[in-house]
Amino acid sequence: MTRTEKIRSRLQEAFAPRVLEVVDDSERHRGHAGYQEGGESHFRVRIESEKFDGLSRVAQHRAVHEALGKDLVSEIHALALKISA
Repeated sequence: MTRTEKIRSRLQEAFAPRVLEVVDDSERHRGHAGYQEGGESHFRVRIESEKFDGLSRVAQHRAVHEALGKDLVSEIHALALKISA
């Protein structure tokens, strides 16, 4: 299973989102710090779920990181999040 698939699966399971977009932006960072040959090092995620309702922005980000797990987060160099309830 690719990192993209793992991200999608774990977020789907944790938040049952109305909208979930996971974009591998790694190629845009070729030659920069953290780039890994083959990609899957830089991601952009857009997620909308009622489970974020009432949470601060920091709490939303923490919830996403917790859902992804330390193992997966440690494999990712950059993770841009756009979160809404």
